[in-house]
Amino acid sequence: MILSRALSKSTRQAFGVAKTIIQEVPCNRTISSMLPEHTVYGGPSSSAEVKRVTLRHIASKYAQREPISMVTAYDYPSAVHVDRAGIDMLLVGDSAGMVVHGHDTTLPVTLDEMTVHCRAVSRGATRPLLIGDLPFGTYEQSPQQAVNSAVRLLKEGYVDAVKLEGGGRRRIEAAQAVVEAGVAVMGHIGLTPQSISALGGFRPQGRNAEDALKVVDAARKLEEAGCFAIVVECVPPS
Repeated sequence: MILSRALSKSTRQAFGVAKTIIQEVPCNRTISSMLPEHTVYGGPSSSAEVKRVTLRHIASKYAQREPISMVTAYDYPSAVHVDRAGIDMLLVGDSAGMVVHGHDTTLPVTLDEMTVHCRAVSRGATRPLLIGDLPFGTYEQSPQQAVNSAVRLLKEGYVDAVKLEGGGRRRIEAAQAVVEAGVAVMGHIGLTPQSISALGGFRPQGRNAEDALKVVDAARKLEEAGCFAIVVECVPPS
């Protein structure tokens, strides 16, 4: 016999199993759920009914000195939890190459892969501002390449903005071109994982006065190029 009381109340709630689904029936009979297929086989769904966070919301919180939250997610279930937590910004990072795909670096990640991750996240997160990482090799050659990659990630990945790494001249030009094309850009300075070949590994940046000034200079130039925010990774706190 299959007994409904074999499942505790908490277990039924966790898996969304109604009491009427599992009943005492002979073992040679098939038990069928009357729930819709997408409910039985789908992942969690967001219950958030708030308006989507925009750059105006972020700017307003910054002006009022309110905390701004941002986390990373790579898939639908994680994005749902981020959505329910009320996070302001969600970054779909190319670190998915290491965290999800098992690479040693982010360098092998392609734009096709990032598009898939961004799509999955966009289905689960309806509230946060979604930012997609432009992977290595998709924006360094020219400003036009950067614009093409950014536009594709918005059109096919359903994100609201893109992030690119570096503060050198060509990266500044790329960021400015993407902004002028109508795409919001987040910069990324300090430790830039896509540049580990030149950096000699994952090492802290700005550890002396000269290097620290370079980081500050890069931040200012990215701001002038139109970046709405900048990730500053792995630098001394002061």
